[in-house]
Amino acid sequence: MDIKNLETFIQVAELSSFTKAAEKSGYSQSTVSFQIRQLEKSLGLPLFERINHTVTLTAKGREVLAYAHQIRRLTQELEKQLHKEQEQVNGHVRIAMADSLCSWLLRGDFQSFRSRYPGITVKIISASTEEMFRLLNQNEVDLVYTLDNHIYDRTYRIASEEQVTVHFVAGTGYFRAGKEKKTARVERFSLEKLTRLPFLLTEKGMSYRRLMDEKLAAQSLEIRPILETGNADRICQLVAQGVGVSFLPDYVTKEAVEAGLIQYLCVEGFEMEIWRQLLYHHDKWVSPPMQAVMEYLAEKQERILPE
Repeated sequence: MDIKNLETFIQVAELSSFTKAAEKSGYSQSTVSFQIRQLEKSLGLPLFERINHTVTLTAKGREVLAYAHQIRRLTQELEKQLHKEQEQVNGHVRIAMADSLCSWLLRGDFQSFRSRYPGITVKIISASTEEMFRLLNQNEVDLVYTLDNHIYDRTYRIASEEQVTVHFVAGTGYFRAGKEKKTARVERFSLEKLTRLPFLLTEKGMSYRRLMDEKLAAQSLEIRPILETGNADRICQLVAQGVGVSFLPDYVTKEAVEAGLIQYLCVEGFEMEIWRQLLYHHDKWVSPPMQAVMEYLAEKQERILPE
């Protein structure tokens, strides 16, 4: 049964005229007549008595009219409810991402996102890049947020991306123990000398840590950290306290560097290109909650781009 035919039936019944119903609905009179015939055929009974130029409901037609009004009311309520849900944007979004991006995602303005979209819940899964795409391909997550080499594959759509700078870092006074401390943003080191320092690193095999280890291995070098943890913010704090040195993305250390607590270490012969990318599967339907999360991450990314 076509809802449009029921709407036309209500118009004809209320106006007692096919002509007036056609004028009000914007259909031709022949279209209105055809819709009523379709409805009568689907119900298997006549709805109107057509005598001379008068149109009146049959007894069954009056019964059908009562149901038609109920159906129209329920349809309007359904449309209203769906529109309300679209305005509120309710739903669940699953994101697989690198460890250091987890704390960055929740830092600062996440509360404003929650205030704007109270109906959205987010699940964050920390994983290696390889594991992220396994989860994405099996539809166990909706988005992946990588911190790795630049990834391009026609199987995936790139929602946003940016190149990220990464530095070896140390506390500002780390190499001047017993001397007057002063702010310095850059300290120069050879790669071999650097690897002998006490390192605090993110977990082995994860994102930029993996890329660093691979680059060092290509030069027959290795770092054996005194501490490994997935919490990049905590590593940054410990570095600022002088516990050791580290290798961290600039978005993690930015505030500490600006405050004069941490300095960059300039390492000869060591350059690395890292990208932060937000991707989803080519065949994935982008729901309103998923779109809201992608926009939030894109906006957050724009706010920390270097000037």
